[in-house]
Amino acid sequence: MDKFIIHGGKPLTGTMVPSGNKNAALPLMAACLLTEEPIVLHNMPNITDTLTMRKLMESLGVQVRQIDASSYEFLAKDIHPSDLDPDLCRQIRASILLAGPMLARSGELKLPPPGGDVIGRRRVDTHILALNKLGAMFSYNDSFHFSAPQLKGAEILLDEASVTATENTIMAAVKAEGRTIIRNAASEPHIQQLCQFLNLLGADIKNIGSNTLIIDGVKELHGGEFTIGPDYLEVISFVGAAVVTRGEIRIKDAGVEHLKMIQLVFRRLGVDFDFIGDDVWVGSNQRLVIEPDLGNAIPEISVMPWPSFPTDLMSIAIVVATQSIGSILFHDWMYPSRMFFTDKLVSMGAQIVLCDPHRCIVQGPTRLNGEKLDSPDIRAGIALVLAALSAKGTSVIRNVSQIDRGYESIDQKLAALGADIVRENGNK
Repeated sequence: MDKFIIHGGKPLTGTMVPSGNKNAALPLMAACLLTEEPIVLHNMPNITDTLTMRKLMESLGVQVRQIDASSYEFLAKDIHPSDLDPDLCRQIRASILLAGPMLARSGELKLPPPGGDVIGRRRVDTHILALNKLGAMFSYNDSFHFSAPQLKGAEILLDEASVTATENTIMAAVKAEGRTIIRNAASEPHIQQLCQFLNLLGADIKNIGSNTLIIDGVKELHGGEFTIGPDYLEVISFVGAAVVTRGEIRIKDAGVEHLKMIQLVFRRLGVDFDFIGDDVWVGSNQRLVIEPDLGNAIPEISVMPWPSFPTDLMSIAIVVATQSIGSILFHDWMYPSRMFFTDKLVSMGAQIVLCDPHRCIVQGPTRLNGEKLDSPDIRAGIALVLAALSAKGTSVIRNVSQIDRGYESIDQKLAALGADIVRENGNK
């Protein structure tokens, strides 16, 4: 198993270009099942999660052809609802995204339980309730068995604004008979891209970007080409890396239209980054002073559904706070294990009080020291990379396969900006 060896204290400088959005690529790949005609997806991130999804789709009969470094053609002309590999399904949460398009296309899917990051219970009830409203039947005995002789449009109120449940419902509804209205829909950038992509193929989706989607079903979708937008989570990861190393970087083609709320939240940590056209500029002269609430009260950063601050950036914000002057409370009510990586930061010298599974208080600034660490999940993993880049001395981060699931060539991108980071085989 690979590991990163990081010698901290090197300021990042230069220019980088983010990869395509992982959380957009996975549902877009699944949506290719909805048509018999070829689909070309550009700016695909070459990460282990997309490779796993590709293997799952190929097992269903999809032909996948790589055109260039980041472009792939998908042809789902002859598909069959075969048994999926349980080991592959356990590797990614997104395996459940095959349910909606397979029900719309073939009326059946047997799906082993999905996996993904270990950040607490991640329920699938919302998927099942929504698909049931469209006419799908469901049973469970070691695997989920979905079937639907005919999907029909319906009014659906999601019991939570789940991203993947919204995506699954959209993909099922575009070929359902009649009109579907999805209320309390999630509206993240990757959901917007999925809707835009499906409309390009002939779907009829209205109110894109809102929490009420109106979908009029169509009988057939055709082929097409689509370019995946930049991964805003990677963009902010590099913003954080520049800040904690006192560096200065420019992030090109960053998709700044999706970064304004994140910019507001990071200002509360004393971080200023600017938009220059569609680029992000991070200067070396950061304030790094936490802004208190009125009355000099300790401020709180809490995750909320889009367009508020996303849960996937909580770990990075916590690392940045360790380098800012002042105290701040972080609250992630979504996942009961998101905060558990903070003990690794404490071992590096951070002053963090874990109040409960959902909340922690950070007091900064503190000098971090190199440490031997394990990456528990994608987002905590990249946060530990940032901490190691900031730290004095050498850090070893093991189990970087977790980071590779969501970040393409992260060590190479950081090294190109001046980081002292090397990848070694874990057996060494």
